[in-house]
Amino acid sequence: MPNEFTLVAPCFFGTESTLSFEVRRLGAQNVQVTDGRVAFSGGPEMIAAANLNLRTAERVLLLLKTFPASTFDELFDGVNAIPWEELIPADAQFPVKGSSLSSQLSSVPACQSIVKKAVVKRLQAGHKTATLPETGALYKIRFAIRKNVVEVMLDTSGDGLHKRGYRRNATLAPIKETLAAAIADLGRVRRDSLVQDPFCGSGTLVIEAAQKALNIAPGLRRRFAAEQFDFVPAAVWREQRQKALDETKLDAAFEGIGYDIDPAAVALANANAKLAGVGERCRFEAADVKDFTAAQNAIVLTNPPYGERLGDAAEAAGLARTLGQVWQRHPGQGLYAITADAEFETHFGKKAARRRKIYNGMIPCQLYMYFDKK
Repeated sequence: MPNEFTLVAPCFFGTESTLSFEVRRLGAQNVQVTDGRVAFSGGPEMIAAANLNLRTAERVLLLLKTFPASTFDELFDGVNAIPWEELIPADAQFPVKGSSLSSQLSSVPACQSIVKKAVVKRLQAGHKTATLPETGALYKIRFAIRKNVVEVMLDTSGDGLHKRGYRRNATLAPIKETLAAAIADLGRVRRDSLVQDPFCGSGTLVIEAAQKALNIAPGLRRRFAAEQFDFVPAAVWREQRQKALDETKLDAAFEGIGYDIDPAAVALANANAKLAGVGERCRFEAADVKDFTAAQNAIVLTNPPYGERLGDAAEAAGLARTLGQVWQRHPGQGLYAITADAEFETHFGKKAARRRKIYNGMIPCQLYMYFDKK
C-alpha cells in the first residue's frame, strides 16, 4: 500500500476557494482546484483529518487511477490493473456507482457492469478465491468518465459529509450544511461574531456559523466508511479525533440568533443547535421578518424563501422587499443572502456590493453580499 494517497473532495460550484483554503489548513500537499472539486495528497492521517474537519466538501474520494478509455475492453483493462486485493478484503461489499459525460462509453449501467466485473476478476486472482461473499465491510467504488478519460475512486466518507449528525429533521427546502458553512466563511464569521438570520428555518446557517467560530470539527459526531478500511489504521482515527477535539475553541465569544415565522421550525432549530453542541451559543425565536432589526455588530446570513423553491414567487418578492426595508434601517455589519431569485436586488431595493454564483444542489443561485466597501 502507498503511504501517500491522491484525494479528491467534490464541493458546490462556487465554493472551491473556501474548500481549498480548508484543505491547505490541514497541511495537505499538491492542492489543485478545478470546477466543483479540490484534489490534494496526504497519508492515511489525511483521509481521517479531511473527513473529520472539512466543512465545505461533499465527500472525500481516494483517486486510484486515471486512464483513457473509449471501449469496454479499455475500461476493463484499466480497472483490472488496479491492485484491488491490496485495498479490499475478500469478504468486502463493493458496490459500483458512476457517471459519464461527453464520452463514447455513454451507458452508465453498462460501464458499472464492466467495472464490477474487472474488480471481481482481480480480487478473485489476488485473494486466490472463486467466491466473494460481499458480507463484510463496505467499500464503495466510484468511477467518472469525462471526454473518454476514466477516474476510478474509493469513497472514504460513506454518507455525504453534509450529514453532520445534528439535523434529525429539516424544514421544507433546507440549505445543505456544507453550503451553509461556505456562506459563513464568505460572510467572514469570526470567533467573536454575532450572527443573525431572519429566515432561519431549521437553523443550519446559524449552527454552521457557530461551529466555525468555535472550531468544532463537523465530523466529530459521525462515522465514516474508511474507519472500516484495513489500510487506514484505527489509531489514525483516534489521533485525528483527539486532535480535532483539542483544537475546539469553546471559549470563543460567538453568539447566534435566528428567527422564523413558523414556531415548529424554531423548535427544530433549537433542538438541532443542542445536538450540534452549540445550544448555549445559539437561540431561535418565532418572529416575522417585518419586525427584524439587525444588531449594530451583527453579520446577517440568510436564505430567504424563493418562488422556485417554495411555490409563490410573488410572496417571495414581498419578503425580499420587506427584508430590504428593515435591513436598510439597521444594516449591522453586513448581509449575505443566498437565493435563486434573479430579481433579488430589485426586490431588496439595493444593488449588492458583490455577488457570487453558487449552485444549491441543481438550482443556480447567487450569494448577494451587502457590506460597507470602505
